[in-house]
Amino acid sequence: MRIRAAAPAELPLLQDIERAAGEPFRTLGMAAIADDDPLPLDVLESYRRAGRAWVAADAADRPVAYLLTDTIDGSAHIEQVSVHPDAARRGVGRVLIEHLAAAARDQGLAALTLTTFTEVPWNAPYYARLGFRPLTDSDPALTEGLRAISRAEAAHGLSVWPRVCMRREVRHAPADLGVPEAREEAREARQRG
Repeated sequence: MRIRAAAPAELPLLQDIERAAGEPFRTLGMAAIADDDPLPLDVLESYRRAGRAWVAADAADRPVAYLLTDTIDGSAHIEQVSVHPDAARRGVGRVLIEHLAAAARDQGLAALTLTTFTEVPWNAPYYARLGFRPLTDSDPALTEGLRAISRAEAAHGLSVWPRVCMRREVRHAPADLGVPEAREEAREARQRG
């Protein structure tokens, strides 16, 4: 699996990936999520132009997943990560998130953040396995920017189902710490990127 920047001609394919990734929500009684329109092409293009849209490409260099990111309050915020169901359960989402973690580390960002559904197995429980922790209302890491995102999502109707903000700290300069495992992890992340 190769992680690379999204190409302009691939943006409609990203919409197709998002539609396909939404279909499993239907089995959980969340048809509104499955039926939600993907991000418009102009929005995807703005992420691509800004260097904040990455794809995971298969052996034929065709995207099977993508990730969009924003910088919110000093953290790399995962705006969207979608994996086509045909590529699911192969670690593709994890590889995209680790690519973002390496980029965030290089940019000196403090953490990765996201908002997600708490009761969807491939959402909050999955992110917890990747090292994200839920943020409570009283947690100082629940920044005003994350609160604003949560309010916007609620206005869009997503609060019908329980949601949570999550955060994963970015380990900075592991090679400088002199820890062999951390140096190896950093080297592997750079090679994947």
